[in-house]
Amino acid sequence: MAMQGNLDKMTLRQNYRNLWHTDLMSTLGADPGYCCFAALCAPCASYMLRKRALYGDMSRYTCCGGYMPCSGRCGESKCPELCLCTEVFLCFGNSVASTRFMLQDEFNIQTTQCDNCIIGFMFCLQQLACIFSIVACISGMEELQEASQILNCLADLTYCTVCACMQTQHKVEMDKRDGKFGPPHPMAVPPVQQMSRIDQPVPPTVGYPPPPPAYGGQPYGYPQQTQGYPGGQPYSYPQQTQGYPPAGYPPPAGYPPPAGYPK
Repeated sequence: MAMQGNLDKMTLRQNYRNLWHTDLMSTLGADPGYCCFAALCAPCASYMLRKRALYGDMSRYTCCGGYMPCSGRCGESKCPELCLCTEVFLCFGNSVASTRFMLQDEFNIQTTQCDNCIIGFMFCLQQLACIFSIVACISGMEELQEASQILNCLADLTYCTVCACMQTQHKVEMDKRDGKFGPPHPMAVPPVQQMSRIDQPVPPTVGYPPPPPAYGGQPYGYPQQTQGYPGGQPYSYPQQTQGYPPAGYPPPAGYPPPAGYPK
């Protein structure tokens, strides 16, 4: 069941839509310093990358990421740091591959065809060197022994180079995850704004400027009210007189017109 689940995950990774931030061919230019460090001290780089991939929470650690039969049976819960050190030194290839699978599953990253060809060439060269070594050992021919030694050197060199590039690729991807590439580009897609929930009395102000302070404790947008109205009348209403029309107002014209009006 566990083996079938791992095979299903490998098939699912082929349908992921995202890509690595940098491919294997561009890792040396993306971070040359770390690429050299991963080539010269590969187990140390693998240890730090696995711990960083777990966000520093070693309680989540499982030997080889749970992809090997011994995973979960090596006492990882009691001393995960020691188990991780043992993994990166004794099962270095599995440690690199496990970290890669973890990042792919977390960010839905697929491996490009070019990267697959490079990794496949590394495996094929190792198998070919192994076959030549067996044949040279059985036959005893000096020519085959020399050819097997050359193939072994090429296979080891290719293995160390590809693993260093893979670990640099993982490091660059986690730098992107942790926001170490600086602020986003001005033309980039803006982040998703937070939606208001039922348990929030006031919707969040994400993406909106804060309102200006209110005057006198009144809500923003309402005119400031006075303490009282002059003369008991509403504010801005003129005070009315006792009679209407007021004194001195001309009397209204009568109808019909008075006598003597020209017809």
